Amino acid sequence: MAHLRSGRGRILALPAGLALTASLGLLPAAGASAAPLDEAPTAAVATNGPKMSYVVNVTGGHSTVKAVKKAIAGAGGSVVIAYDQIGVIVVHSQNPDFAKTIREVRGVKSAGATRTTPLAAQTTTDIEAEQPLSAKEARTAAARATDEQDPFEPLQWDLPAIKADQAHEKSLGSKKVTVAVIDTGVDDTHPDLAPNFDRRASANCVTGAPDTTEGSWRPGPTESDHGTHVAGTIAAAKNGVGVTGVAPGVKVSGIKVSNPDGFFYTESVVCGFIWAAEHGVEVTNNSYYVDPWLYTCKNDLDQGALVEALARATRYAERKGAVNVAAAGNSRTDLAADEIVDKTSPNDTTPVERTIDPEVCPDVPTMLDGVVTVSATGAKGLKSSYSNYGLGVVDIAAPGGDSTAYQPPEAPATNGLILSTLPGGKYGYKAGTSMASPHAAGVAALIRSTRPHASVSEVKALLAKQADDMACTTPYDINGDGTADAVCEGGKRDNGFYGKGMVDALDAVRR
Repeated sequence: MAHLRSGRGRILALPAGLALTASLGLLPAAGASAAPLDEAPTAAVATNGPKMSYVVNVTGGHSTVKAVKKAIAGAGGSVVIAYDQIGVIVVHSQNPDFAKTIREVRGVKSAGATRTTPLAAQTTTDIEAEQPLSAKEARTAAARATDEQDPFEPLQWDLPAIKADQAHEKSLGSKKVTVAVIDTGVDDTHPDLAPNFDRRASANCVTGAPDTTEGSWRPGPTESDHGTHVAGTIAAAKNGVGVTGVAPGVKVSGIKVSNPDGFFYTESVVCGFIWAAEHGVEVTNNSYYVDPWLYTCKNDLDQGALVEALARATRYAERKGAVNVAAAGNSRTDLAADEIVDKTSPNDTTPVERTIDPEVCPDVPTMLDGVVTVSATGAKGLKSSYSNYGLGVVDIAAPGGDSTAYQPPEAPATNGLILSTLPGGKYGYKAGTSMASPHAAGVAALIRSTRPHASVSEVKALLAKQADDMACTTPYDINGDGTADAVCEGGKRDNGFYGKGMVDALDAVRR
């Protein structure tokens, strides 16, 4: 199974060896006000430290950005790209005091390093094999498929779980709607993705600046197949080949934001949202968390700047008409708890155990204001064993798969994970909230297809209103050992496990 070292693309271990992926986020807070300096001090600055990456958040318009750029140069920084539309500048600097210096400049609201390790030549790591679709399963599924089904659709228990099979009898979705997969890259040459791939809305954002070189959005040969799997769940074409997506008639784009080591850094993700926004994307799917902090604290000068930059980027995408959907995460954690112990951050150097308040230290982008947070369910319709939850945090639920031992599907499906596309024309199984989020993104795309003039707020409201009620699972003893594994709070219509309920693809295509 692929193992990303970070991101809501992070894949976790389950008893059945599941490949899991995660994602989170919350509300941005106002940064500290800047001191009245127009430029960085003119004294010589150190430029012999390790090269680090920063985001600088500016208040004011283009003239302020121009003045801050000059100050950045004076502080020993070089501008990678400036996103004037949201006042965020991506900077590299070898000045160890760069962030401290630039925070004193008039017009700078906040600034912080995007990582705790220096920039380095990007290297690759070996990727373990996913759970592939076996030849026997493929033959059996194809023999059972009806004339209306793609060959492997009988193995996709997740489609009837959200009534997508019924929805497809009415509509496959509109090719005027594009869902951007902000992720590890998408293999657009896959026969199930090529018919629906939107090159115009695709790019590589790993450096923080978009690269539109042909194929730059694809994963490398040793990089994660996570984004390709996500893309297939959303929009694998109904073309007599392989699997079927939730919205097989819409377009899907790939915006690559993770480096070869699997890290999703702030500058890359900001670039991803801006690129999607500027290219008319209607829905973004975000199955990752932004490294290196599982929870990014707004009351820390560096981390707070990251939350601010990402909040600006998601808000901008929403203002431009994109519904931002993200996965809730795979840590079995109550995100509405007063305190959470984080033992994994920072994940690009040496983690330090810390106790955080998730209201102050959100997991981003999922917990950012306006982002639709999706928890995962298994084939029996219960919260997946790994899925995060939280009353007032989780907005909606969708199939993400679970251990087949915990939640076995009904025949002819045989695997409790989610079957989708893999690079190189292959197919395989994964599970995680990373797999749940694209189901919700696909349903949002169907809503947009049926109601092309609906606003972002209207699409989100319909996503919630049309969801099928799911009462709390009480007691929740997923492994049957006699001990409750989590406690669900709330009522039938809104609770910590399932939010407003299970997404409903059939209602999404009804006018």
